Amino acid sequence: MRNRIVTLAMLAATLATSMFAVPLALFAAHYYRSQQSAELERVADAAAVDVAADLFHGRFAGDLPKGPRGAQLAIYDAGGRLLGGHGPGTADPVVTATLADNTVHYDRDRDQLLAAVPVAEGAHAAYAIRATTSDTEVYRRIHLTWALMIALGALVLLVTWQLARWQARRLARPLEYLSTAAGTLGDSDFRVRAQPSGIPEIDAVSTTLNRTAVRIGDLIDRERTITASASHQLRTPLTGLRLGLEAALDSPSSDHRRAIADAIATTERLDHTIDDLIALARGTTHATEPLDLDALLDEMTETWHPLLAENGRDLRIRTDRDLPRSPASAAAVRQTLAVLIDNATRHGTGRVTVYARDANAAVAIDVSDEGALPSDHTDPFCRGPASGHGIGLPLARNIAESEGGRLYLRNRTPTTFTLFIPACGKNLARGPL
Repeated sequence: MRNRIVTLAMLAATLATSMFAVPLALFAAHYYRSQQSAELERVADAAAVDVAADLFHGRFAGDLPKGPRGAQLAIYDAGGRLLGGHGPGTADPVVTATLADNTVHYDRDRDQLLAAVPVAEGAHAAYAIRATTSDTEVYRRIHLTWALMIALGALVLLVTWQLARWQARRLARPLEYLSTAAGTLGDSDFRVRAQPSGIPEIDAVSTTLNRTAVRIGDLIDRERTITASASHQLRTPLTGLRLGLEAALDSPSSDHRRAIADAIATTERLDHTIDDLIALARGTTHATEPLDLDALLDEMTETWHPLLAENGRDLRIRTDRDLPRSPASAAAVRQTLAVLIDNATRHGTGRVTVYARDANAAVAIDVSDEGALPSDHTDPFCRGPASGHGIGLPLARNIAESEGGRLYLRNRTPTTFTLFIPACGKNLARGPL
């Protein structure tokens, strides 16, 4: 690309310079010849003025005034005879033409320029002054002018070459950076960013590439996070399914049909969980209709109440009246609440309470238990065993933020986590509400 830009710029400059320089060079040559002819005419006119009185009074002795350096003068009578000066013995064509029509004539003979000026007597030319000079001086001036023009043209082409190289680098470098960034993006490094170049068209491509890198990076990070955390979300329904089936096998008097029906229901919920995780990983959870929070909370009650009851604990769900509608997806809210309730089941004590309330620009859902989180306890949203909460809470926060929501630890005693999801037509600001 760089060579192509330089080549095109040089061709354009050469063509433009030639179209301007060639006519100018021809005009300069014509101008110098015309100037030299006019100078010869002036010399001949001056000589005619000096000798006119002597000619017409019969006192002319054949002497002519000395012309400028390199110029020779001669005078001819009406019959074409040389009366004085330096010239052919008889009139040449240019002198003959001047005597015939009483006007100035010019000619070029070999390496000389000629001019013939009439000395009139009435309406007719009685005499003619012939002036000649070598055209070497004219050609020297023409050649010097042409040399200067060639040098100036070469300078213009040199400057054009330098500017073309600079412009080629300016255009090619950001494109090369874009190519490198695209290659890095293709190698799965989504942190790459193309820098602005100051060229609007290239910067538009850079901006699009950067946005694409951000979108792909977010999508890959979400998929990796959710894929790595899928086992955590699947473990609870699988554990409930296994416990139900084991209890049916261990109790001869149990209702096997009821156990099978519960197992099928658990399997269906497990299937929904898998669908939710796949949708969250692919970023396809954006809802087209407002969230049906009441139905979702009823589903959470049906899922978690039996598991908590087996451990002698209770699940209580409360909702305020006239809650604002939310555009958050059911899959994201379902999986976030599942992580929070599971966390309360595993690490908390006493009753687990889920409370949905109006928080102005958002719907707030508090999930609390009767346990306490020590003040010196590690941030529960830190990934790893040090937090004591595994990978569920970091996953829940990522899911909430992917839907434009927020997840916070509201209280340590009793342990309360609050999920904020945006209300329809509202933007959820950063920070606790």
